[in-house]
Amino acid sequence: MSHYHHVAEVLIDIEAEMRQIGCWDAIAPASQALRSEQPFAVDTLSFTQWLQFIFIPKIHFLVAEQQALPNACGITPMAQEYFRGQQLPVGGLLSALVRMDELLGGNR
Repeated sequence: MSHYHHVAEVLIDIEAEMRQIGCWDAIAPASQALRSEQPFAVDTLSFTQWLQFIFIPKIHFLVAEQQALPNACGITPMAQEYFRGQQLPVGGLLSALVRMDELLGGNR
């Protein structure tokens, strides 16, 4: 199984986990919010919006086009901080994010 296939599978898992815990938005944010140049778009989007509307589509595109994937990721610590203190069952989502970090070289 190709590296791209593994990455695509984890993207599906991330989306499924986000939907399961109710963190998947039906409506996209305003286009100017998506153009933020801050890391994780912290100035315009919540972490889950960044995952849904920036990270997932970008990685899907790279996989579909078989372009170079990022060689470092490190989104799990941001997710842990974002969900700290929230009463959401995020274990599955965090596990999927750890796998993505590993696939994209975050823990090498």
